[in-house]
Amino acid sequence: MLQAREVAPIWLSEFIRLDLFGLCYHLRAKQLGFIIMSVQLTEAALARVKYFTQSDADALGLRFGVRKVGCSGFAYVVDIAKEQRADDQVFEINGVKVLIDEKSLPVVRGTEIDFRREGLSSAFAFNNPNVTGECGCGESFSIDKVAI
Repeated sequence: MLQAREVAPIWLSEFIRLDLFGLCYHLRAKQLGFIIMSVQLTEAALARVKYFTQSDADALGLRFGVRKVGCSGFAYVVDIAKEQRADDQVFEINGVKVLIDEKSLPVVRGTEIDFRREGLSSAFAFNNPNVTGECGCGESFSIDKVAI
């Protein structure tokens, strides 16, 4: 049986997503100690993260979260994780570990991370269903308190 800080098997998260009565299975999975995958990586993002983690011998995976900043409230934090912290939730997506701290998890739950190249620039892009507004400069975003 998995510990609370371990990753739920991919088949379980797929099973929960596909079932019409997902809420029942979600509750049962929580009772069993599974963590339901809350962040997705596109193929482009997955390839980019693998590139960075494979080139750094100390890399555990991708650290993803938010910090309070800017005119709208939050900004994303994306970095290579070198250590697992006590408050990290760890998800595994196609062989890549994604570490999210417990305070960031409600804000980023459901986010799809993509990697885009446009002209000479390239960057991670985020499709977060919890975002209710963004500042004009695009550096920060806001969410409803209900999402937290």
